[in-house]
Amino acid sequence: MPSSYSRVLMSISAAVLAAVGLAGSFLPRESLRWLGSPPSVPLELMLQVLGALSLGFAMLDWMARHTVIGGIYGRPVVVGNLLHFASGALALAKGLLRVPEARLLWPLALVYAALALGFAVAMFRHPARRTAPPSGGGAEAARGEPAA
Repeated sequence: MPSSYSRVLMSISAAVLAAVGLAGSFLPRESLRWLGSPPSVPLELMLQVLGALSLGFAMLDWMARHTVIGGIYGRPVVVGNLLHFASGALALAKGLLRVPEARLLWPLALVYAALALGFAVAMFRHPARRTAPPSGGGAEAARGEPAA
């Protein structure tokens, strides 16, 4: 059974990616306008493709939220998320330093940095182990089945 840390991290990641993905996929023109960028067809198409990518990653995280991650467990999912959130946080921070008037992106940059840190911890942290089987011992107790 995954730790609550894993479940919470994967659920938050899925929610953030779903929000970004839905905005990019279904509201590209409005998203560009909100960011202060003039709408253009190539930018709208790029936002839609990136939104689809974010939605796919959101579904991956949502469906993997009940799996064990940490240490060697779930390494591909952890590494993919770590790379996405770390490079995204760095790109957002770099962009915000160059264009300070885009301060509406600071919350997203901070969320990305926090999720990058969360996945870095998950990557190097061994998932919680059960120290002793439930009372009663035996194979049934180890599987969580009630004793007969």
